[in-house]
Amino acid sequence: MRGNLLKAIFFKLISALLFAVMSAQVRYLGDIVPVGQLVFFRSASAIIPVVLIYAWRGELMTAVRTSRPLGQLGRGTLSVIGMFSNFGALARLPLADATAISFASPLITVALAAVVLKERVRVYRWSAVGVGFVGVIVMLLPHLDVGRHAGATEASAVGALLAFGSAFCNAGTVIQTRRLTQSESTSSIVFYFSLICALVSLVTLPFDWHSPTWKELGMLMSLGILGGIAHLFLTESYRFATASLVAPFDYSSMLWALILGFWFFGEVPTILVFVGAGIVAGAGLYVIWRERQLGLARAAEGTPTAT
Repeated sequence: MRGNLLKAIFFKLISALLFAVMSAQVRYLGDIVPVGQLVFFRSASAIIPVVLIYAWRGELMTAVRTSRPLGQLGRGTLSVIGMFSNFGALARLPLADATAISFASPLITVALAAVVLKERVRVYRWSAVGVGFVGVIVMLLPHLDVGRHAGATEASAVGALLAFGSAFCNAGTVIQTRRLTQSESTSSIVFYFSLICALVSLVTLPFDWHSPTWKELGMLMSLGILGGIAHLFLTESYRFATASLVAPFDYSSMLWALILGFWFFGEVPTILVFVGAGIVAGAGLYVIWRERQLGLARAAEGTPTAT
């Protein structure tokens, strides 16, 4: 059991690192390559390894087969909007700032689960959501206070709003995924996510295209490869431990963002980013801890635990 837990944590940390490296590449390419082109390469180059892996596992037909095409389309639409917003934010914000704002996503998921899925959310988790949003405001205000706060520009204001919009879309994607998993396979959800994002972003290419150098092309291709491998490590981490045990290690991505942002771009976050990120991370960890306690209580009573 302990060996499985350590393996799950290791896989989760590797996943967070790979996603952070992918974000750093988007941050670098964002000043050169249009967002639609970034999304296309991120999605299209991920389809090939996804198809090869599922073909090797004998799950290719399972990945292609779906009984809820409209549900897949809805999730894919939310995902592609979230990806466009995330990449747009990374092109305008320091890496650590964009990463910290994305921490709002689990808190938004709690609120959406109560409103959309009619899940019962008690006052403890609502309190954590409220505290977490205070942290989000702390991080957003310096970027939105254009002309009065040092470093605040129109670009950073747009980036901050895009980062928050991306967090909202990601939360919506989680809610839609919960719905789809009632009838759809994981391989099907992953396949149609990549396919829909690639097709939508493909439409933008004739309107805004940058002819990449060989170096840029290599980085563009690696976006999808890194994302695909990161997803594999992420999936495997949940095979060896429960979500409540593994999820807290998502916050290691902040450490990677700080290191990569400083190393490659010389970015040093303001104190408000640290304060806001600490508040949001604390609220998120409390929600995860509370979910685990409720899960243990339901297990003791013999009540099925929600996925």
